[in-house]
Formats: sequence, C-alpha cells, structure tokens
Amino acid sequence: MRIAMAQINAIVGDLEGNTRKICEAIEAAAEKGADLIAFPELALTGYPPEDLLLKPDFVAANREALLEVARHTPAVSVVVGFVDADDHLYNAAALLYDGRVAGIYHKHRLPNYGVFDEKRYFQPGAECPLFALDNAPIAVTVCEDVWAPGGPPQAAARAGALLLININASPYHAGKWRQREEMLRTRARDYAATIAYVNLVGGQDELVFDGMSLVVDHLGTVVARGPQFQEGLVYCDVDLEAVQQARRANGVPAAGAPLEEEIATPTIPVAARRRRRRDAITPTLVPPLEPLEEIYQALVLGTRDYVRKNRFRDVVVGLSGGIDSALVSAIAVDALGPEHVHVAFMPSEFTSAQSRRIADTVRRSLGLVPLEISIDPPFRAFKGVLRPTFTGRPEDVTEENIQARIRGTLLMALSNKFGWLVLTTGNKSEMSVGYATLYGDMAGGFAVIKDVPKTLVYQLARWRNRRGEVFPEELLTRAPTAELRTGQTDQDTLPPYEILDPILELYVEQDLPPARIVERGFDPAVVSKVVAMVDRSEYKRRQAPPGVKITPKAFGKDRRLPITNWYRGTAAASVVHPVEGTPVKNP
Repeated sequence: MRIAMAQINAIVGDLEGNTRKICEAIEAAAEKGADLIAFPELALTGYPPEDLLLKPDFVAANREALLEVARHTPAVSVVVGFVDADDHLYNAAALLYDGRVAGIYHKHRLPNYGVFDEKRYFQPGAECPLFALDNAPIAVTVCEDVWAPGGPPQAAARAGALLLININASPYHAGKWRQREEMLRTRARDYAATIAYVNLVGGQDELVFDGMSLVVDHLGTVVARGPQFQEGLVYCDVDLEAVQQARRANGVPAAGAPLEEEIATPTIPVAARRRRRRDAITPTLVPPLEPLEEIYQALVLGTRDYVRKNRFRDVVVGLSGGIDSALVSAIAVDALGPEHVHVAFMPSEFTSAQSRRIADTVRRSLGLVPLEISIDPPFRAFKGVLRPTFTGRPEDVTEENIQARIRGTLLMALSNKFGWLVLTTGNKSEMSVGYATLYGDMAGGFAVIKDVPKTLVYQLARWRNRRGEVFPEELLTRAPTAELRTGQTDQDTLPPYEILDPILELYVEQDLPPARIVERGFDPAVVSKVVAMVDRSEYKRRQAPPGVKITPKAFGKDRRLPITNWYRGTAAASVVHPVEGTPVKNP
C-alpha cells in the first residue's frame, strides 16, 4: 500500500485556506499513485483552536469543510483531522473515500497537561473502528492515543489492523524527536504493526510544530521520515503482507501488555483499491537536523509564522550592541528577509563606542539599513519633569528604567507609524528572574528568544556564524550589560549565567524545590536569591508578549502560577528564606 503523509502548515481558523491546501495535497499525492494520504490532527481547523470550539458556527463550518474535502477523494483514501459534534465535541479523524465520509474515529486520550487543554473542550471516544481497504485492515488514532502503551492502537492491532495511522499536532521542544521516534519504534514492535505518524508543521502563537512525520515498520525500523519545520508529502510503500506473515509466524495477532480496557473495534468496509501500474517510489527519509540548527530553525519558523499569520509584513528590533538583540535581528532576517527587518539603534550617554561599533557590524553583516534615534533629549526631559518630586533622592534603578521605557516608547511609535511589529529581545534567563523593564524592553508584539537561556543564546550565535559571520568575536566575549549606568554589567545583579541557567532549569523546568537544588552543589544563598527573583517576577511574565517555545517547559501556557501567591516552598535549613526587599535591576 502506498501511503503519503501530508505535513502541512495549517492556520487556526482558516477553514477555507486549510481546505484548499488539503485538496491540493490530495491531488498531488494521487498523481504519485498514493492509495492513502493522511493529514495532521485537526488539520481543518488548525491546532489548537482553543475557544473557537465554543462557537457553534465555527464547528458547523468545519463539518462543511470536511464534506468539501470528501468531494475531492474519488481515487484515494484520505484521513483528515476535524472537530466532530453531537451533544458533545470530539477531536476526530475521518476516513474519506469516493466522495463520502466512510467512517470516523474519536480521540480517546485527551491531554490536559503543559500546553494542552483538551478536556476543556472534548469528550473522549469509546470505539476504535477498523477500516478495510482492499481487505487490508487499518486503524486510525489521534496523537496522544499512541504515546502511552495499550489503548486504541493495541486494541486495533489485536483485532487485526496491520497499519496504524496516527495523526498528530505534537508541539516541538529541543530534542523531542528522539523521544517520539523511540516511542513509535517500541509501539510498532509491541503491536506487530506498521505505524504511520503524520505531524503538523508551523508556528501558532507560542507553539511550533516540527513535522518530521514517520513510518515505522513492524520490526521497529524507521522506513520513512519527513523533514523538520518544512511542509511536504512524505511517501512510503508499506508491505502489509510482510506484517501479516510475521504475525502468523509468531502465532499471535499482536504482542504487548494485556489491554487495560475493552475497546470495541467494529470493521467498516471502505472499498477495494483501484489496481494500477505505477513506478516504484523511493521512500522519503530525511535525516534529523543537528541540535543547534534544529533550535535555530524552530525560532525562525515560529517568528515567520507569527509575523505572517498575523498579517504583518515588516518588523523592527532595538539593536543595542548586545548579543540578544543581535541574535533576534539575525533570526528575523532569516525568517523574513532583510528588506522586511528594521533595526533602531537608540544610544544614550551610557552607550559605549564598543556597542556602537558592534551594532554597526551586525547591521552591515545582515544587510540592514541604519536607523538611529538618541534617547538623551527625552531622558533629560523626564528627569527635568520629575526633579521637583524626586528632590533629595539619589538616582537609582528608577532612572535606569526610564531609559528602557523611552526606548520601548520609541519602538512602539515606529510600529504605529509604519505598521512594523516590534520584536522584543529578552531571553529566558532574564524573563525568569525579572531582569527586564516592564513597558520598556518588554514592550512589543513577539518575544523571539523568550524561551532561550542566555548560555544557549551564545551557542546559537556561534552556530549561526558558521553560515557566514554575523556576530563579531568581541560581541561573543564581552561582559553582558544593559548600559543603563556607567560601568554596569549583568553580573552586578545576577549570578554568572553559567551558574544561573542550571539553577533556572532545575527550578523552572523541573520544579525542584530549593533544598533539592542545593543538594546538586549550588550555593544556598545563590539559590535563595534566584528563587526569590523568579517567584516575585510572575506579574511581569504575565504581561510579556508571546514567544517561541523551544524547551520542555516555557513560560506562558506551560507554567501558570498565580501572581498573588505567598507560597515560597520548603527550603533546607541552610537556605536563607527570600527577603522581601532583595534588589532587582528592573522592577
């Protein structure tokens, strides 16, 4: 059986556009002689549709779109994700053939962790029908159904299914493909079935979907693999007779653990495939990207799709001479092209000649037009207006934040006047501990590296230099600084990033309490300070723009803590409890 997996970039809510894209892919796959083509989870609506699902007209329109797709299936079987409805809503997959809906499967396992909220909207399914294509039994499941052992895929295999189609909208994080591939190899061996796993591609708000669709045979061998972060049709000829023979040789329909529940598996006859001569096809087998390129391409795709899907053409970045703004500028250029990226250099009396030189080098390397606006005049004006009120008080972090807020105001003015989307430049380390100015450097529409720790920022910059130098060595080796006062460096306020980032990973991503972090060998006082800064900065993160998720736990949908929150965890005796007045650079 020749199968094609269409890893498409669907747009949430664009029912007409998604339908058109699906129909075009069906036509292309049919020309290649495909017997069956599978599309991702909720391909018609885009994923995740969230509270669009509460609009009855949206659900009804998605059903009409399904019928339109069915009318384009005279010669090929099609599996497509959509929202089904009776008295409840279901995350569903339909098998279409010969202009009609031949059968429907409702997703059983509804994820409700991390970025997922499916139990808010959907009811779980109860059956796992088998579809007979030319007497070859196949089954269809949706995403989470295959991630845990047992359940519908195993029930279908034991009922005789030789091919398991699993349609997905599986969000990306760095290295997740390894976990996904190993899981599918295990399931295919355990169930003695070929698994075809098709995944969504594209950016949707904070989420990125990486594609990388897979076909794994009954021996656990990857026989087809799609590219990462690219749309495309992934082809493979699967030998279902070999699966059947292997089962007969083993004397059992499928191996694996005993079923935890009885799942009905009715058989739905579809039709005999139309026999035709066709040339052999080389299966799609694209190797995975190396780790840093994978992350960089996720950031590029997430940025491009957020900008384009929200109907912007151009973006603007405050290019300061620091590593963060330089990396964001490079990602923006790679995502949109230099003609759509504008950079504003906004110097002050504290801006060094080195920062100016670096910013100019980065700008020229990326082919960008210079735009310079000094913040000195408005800064003097602000200080003059506030002088009577601030009489007798020394300058402190207040004046530092005024500078950052002037820059934010100028960038937003450029956005309003020219229609450019402001890309903010804060990294995950800064967002974690609140080392950022609310309504200042946090002001903007999209936070490109919001989920990228500072140490990873440097690694990505060095990787990008391998494609052509953008970041001069003096930028990669200078001490990080906000340049909001004379001689300032980040380490005046924060631990070195080589220490800070591992603590943040343990506390933010792994949810370890302070005492457990101290047991890993970190200084108790440093851990106490970092934890206090993270906890106290939730109100800032709640007001930050969305940004690309590239770690297992990002701020936003992944991590939702109350702003008003007195819990500070149980610390070891050696850990000093956070003091309310611990200074923070940018409150």
